[in-house]
Amino acid sequence: MKNKFLIGVVLSLSFLLGIQGISAQKTREQRTITGNYNDTATIAPTIARIKSLKLPAGFSIAKFAEIENPRMLAAAPDGTIYVSQREPGTLTMLKDTNGDGAADVQKVVAEKKQLHGVYIAGGKMYIATVKEVFVADMKSDGTLGELRTIISDLPDGGQHPNRTLAVKDGKLYITVGSTCNACDETNSELATILTADLNGQNRKIYASGLRNTIGFGWHPVSQKMFGMDHGIDLLGDNDQEEELNEITEGAKYGWAYVYANAKLNPHNFVPKPLGLTNEDWAKQNKNPTLLYTPHAAPMQMAFNTGAMFPAEYKNDAFVAMRGSWNRIPPSGYEVVRIRFDSAGNPTKFEPFLTGFLVKGGAPDGKDAHFARVAGLAMMRDGSMLVTDDTNNIIYRVSYNSNQMPPIMSRDNISMMMPETATARGQITVKSSAFANMGMIPDKFSDYFQGISPQISWAGVPREAKSLVLMMEDPDANLKPVTHWIMANISPNVTGLPENVMKTERYGEAMQGANITGKTGYYGPKPPPADKPHAYHFQIFALDKKLDLPSGFNRQALLDAMKNHVIAKGETVGMYQRKPDKREKQEVVPPRGK
Repeated sequence: MKNKFLIGVVLSLSFLLGIQGISAQKTREQRTITGNYNDTATIAPTIARIKSLKLPAGFSIAKFAEIENPRMLAAAPDGTIYVSQREPGTLTMLKDTNGDGAADVQKVVAEKKQLHGVYIAGGKMYIATVKEVFVADMKSDGTLGELRTIISDLPDGGQHPNRTLAVKDGKLYITVGSTCNACDETNSELATILTADLNGQNRKIYASGLRNTIGFGWHPVSQKMFGMDHGIDLLGDNDQEEELNEITEGAKYGWAYVYANAKLNPHNFVPKPLGLTNEDWAKQNKNPTLLYTPHAAPMQMAFNTGAMFPAEYKNDAFVAMRGSWNRIPPSGYEVVRIRFDSAGNPTKFEPFLTGFLVKGGAPDGKDAHFARVAGLAMMRDGSMLVTDDTNNIIYRVSYNSNQMPPIMSRDNISMMMPETATARGQITVKSSAFANMGMIPDKFSDYFQGISPQISWAGVPREAKSLVLMMEDPDANLKPVTHWIMANISPNVTGLPENVMKTERYGEAMQGANITGKTGYYGPKPPPADKPHAYHFQIFALDKKLDLPSGFNRQALLDAMKNHVIAKGETVGMYQRKPDKREKQEVVPPRGK
């Protein structure tokens, strides 16, 4: 929906937008705030759309993983990747064990409500939620030891609850965004970067006046600290620009009274008790080093120190721009490069990965996107990972690589994939819980109890050595969504009971990772506005038992099944979330930047 709105603001109303008394610095007056609500529609990340993305010559992009709500990334020295998932509140470990450019292992290694910031240093994993910071030892297999709380009293989240963190020279750095667009915060730790000892002690404000700096880091040559700050909304389509700041200890960066290059916020004034005008405030604050298109929403930032990209990219930074919701025309939905000179000083922004925003791409002709990029990290081999937290994909950008991982062609249910085309026999599959093409009862949905339905089958060939179960949804934007995978089921087994335990081992069988990264069954959970989705419960008979790693995902399973499927069959259940009492039963975390 694209609506122009004008909001008249009488500045004497102190509660509106956090505005306080103004004193003699300016006369109270009628002012008008202009802005746009112009959020773009979400469309499917089809293979054709992914192949249409634009990169500099020699670069290519492909899916690396499919996982629910991927946000911030951390890369371990051994190549293991960790991704936070804010909405399910999980941290998932990803591994590419066969080197094909896509993850084949994904395993949840930590769970905390609204888990977001992640950083690896000194063999330890640091994790941030809204109010807490945890640390855990990293084990040799990539899993984590016990999470230990080192901070438990960060400020409340409000509008910007997504904390990020990093470690440098034995100190912990934590970003804490503002609770509002532009207001007078009562907690001095809001809109800051904090620093503390690695045990969480001796916490103090490192830099302030930073509305929401999610992406930050240190230049590899100069060791200067840089961060991307989110600009103020409601100043129009062309203000406030996003800021690249050189962050130094004790510096102030303007928010909420000054922005960009010492521009004065016309809607918010320094509180009277401070005895300062906005002009005074500007003199005390540090201007940004570079400015970028307003409302693009900068997220994670990473410096390129690897050897894969051309030499001219060495020590430059990349930033994920999640995309605007309030600008005409839309901005962001891209990855940008920040060029630095040989001394480590930033010189300019330039586009790097674009094309996620599709002008007129929605069915109704409105602008649309097939990704909102959030996380960004450089892999051990020098390639880049970028997360899309909306359509549940992690992308990998590489250079001078003709490698196209099989995941890029696996956009249909497994029954229809070439990997299962060797099947000659037909297996009959049914469920006592629903008829074929019938509605799946609520208790099997993850909106409710989320228990697995009873499934049975017949017609397994005598020569079968093992069975595989796969439950997939091809009606989501991401096609298909993996809800349940199980391998090495005994060929003598003729069914599974209701409420199979969500454990890695189930008798002789192994359960793998679903779209959330967790093991076992994940019930139907289509968006409330969608038409009924079809959930395909597929059974495959194989001529061998499979050798699969702990935490195997759909990609690993299809790789292993290839040329070994001798029979297959399915039953299909339908599910729709109707807008009824269930709306009140689900607690949805905030979807802030």
